[in-house]
Amino acid sequence: MLFKIINFKKITKLTSCISSYKKRKLKNNHLLKFRRIDALSRSYSSLSIQWCLGIMCLALTACAPRMSQAEAPIPAPESFNYTGNQAIPERWWTTFEDEQLNRLIDTAFAKNLNLASIWEQFQAAKANVRIQGSNLWPQIEASLRSGISRPQPDFAGGENSQVGLSASYEVDLWGRLSAAKEAEVFRAKASFYDYQAGAMSLSAEICIAYFRVLNAMRQVELVKEQVGINEKIMTLIRARFGGGQIRAVDILRQEQLLESTRELQITFERNLQLAKNQLSVLIGSPAQNDLNITQVELPVLDQIPQTGLPLELARRRPDIKNAHERVLAADRDYAVALRNKYPRLSLNISTQARSNTYTNLFQEWAYSIAGNLVAPLFYGGRLKAEANQAEAFKQSALFDYGQTVLVAFREVEDALINEQKQKERIVVLESQLDLTEKTNKQLHFEFLNGLSEYLDVLLALDGQQQLKRDRITAEQQLLEFRIGLYRSLAGSFETEREQE
Repeated sequence: MLFKIINFKKITKLTSCISSYKKRKLKNNHLLKFRRIDALSRSYSSLSIQWCLGIMCLALTACAPRMSQAEAPIPAPESFNYTGNQAIPERWWTTFEDEQLNRLIDTAFAKNLNLASIWEQFQAAKANVRIQGSNLWPQIEASLRSGISRPQPDFAGGENSQVGLSASYEVDLWGRLSAAKEAEVFRAKASFYDYQAGAMSLSAEICIAYFRVLNAMRQVELVKEQVGINEKIMTLIRARFGGGQIRAVDILRQEQLLESTRELQITFERNLQLAKNQLSVLIGSPAQNDLNITQVELPVLDQIPQTGLPLELARRRPDIKNAHERVLAADRDYAVALRNKYPRLSLNISTQARSNTYTNLFQEWAYSIAGNLVAPLFYGGRLKAEANQAEAFKQSALFDYGQTVLVAFREVEDALINEQKQKERIVVLESQLDLTEKTNKQLHFEFLNGLSEYLDVLLALDGQQQLKRDRITAEQQLLEFRIGLYRSLAGSFETEREQE
């Protein structure tokens, strides 16, 4: 504990006394007394300077781990299996060339509540940086106190008033406060990358929901057409039944196919409304409001976009950046935990005026300067346990970072494989559909000439209608796989909030 109080009144009196003695040429013993005082003061000043230099040296030699960058603890990745030549734009959804989709995504960036919540969390993280950084500055406070005692003869003075200023400051000897601020800076950056990752996920979810709406519209239209075809066939076979050319069981089978098709129509109409409801929530609109979506053809996909190198992917994906910043924040927390074991130096300065009358309140002032050096000696192992805990959190954040990178690489590979195999599946579906149409024509001809039973015609018709529905679903799934590929390869992009 270092404590020193300087009373400027006594210093002033002492200075005037010395001057008076010199002028009057006092006796040698009195002069010797003041020379001793002066020597003692110089010795104390020299000691203070040496003590401050010693602390500065300790501060310069103090060390704690610091990571300028974190490397993911994974093997060196090889190139991706597939790649194309087309570069991905920042706003990757514009490659679909759909103005309805662009309008919906712009609306979502402005009105989606989850995204707005993540942005406010980023604002809170920025404010936390300023809160932590305030510890590097002196804390200054003003105080005012006043009271009146009555009756005055029974107490010492009628009024009792005090006014003063006080300042406290902790010297950042070992960089503990700076490390704590740096940790919050890294967390604020991670929060910002959370927002960018949220915007990326939102754009992908809107694309998927939008194309599901279009797919449901196509399915509803197709099923309505199939219901009409089955009704016409029902009318024809009823007429042939009157002529004895059709059995009653064939009519029942055709009715069963007709009712099954009507049930599918109800299912697709339900899916359409649910897809619209999901899309409404994503753009921040009530589900009962109309989205004003007109049916358009699904976009024709270009070739696979350029994947680039895996390391380039790690530098541009916001979720990977987020994990990296959290590793650096955990590293700074570890540094703070280590430096909590070192001594702390704080300074306190205060000035105060006090009087028993309001008129004499500001006539006399008292000042005090105090320094406080505290060194932790025995805390029951708490400080060491806190350092071990911070180190464990740091290693955990590093492993989470490596896992995030691995998942990102897997997402790219999965999207590439899914798109390639889905394209092959669509080719097979087209071939099956072509063969089914030829089979239907042949069976229909044989049935009219009495060479085949109606059951064969019915089964072929059912298979053909199912293949048409499967083809529409497969085309929509192909779009989802391409969206997943864009989402896994694309980097961040600016929204209106960031621009403002």
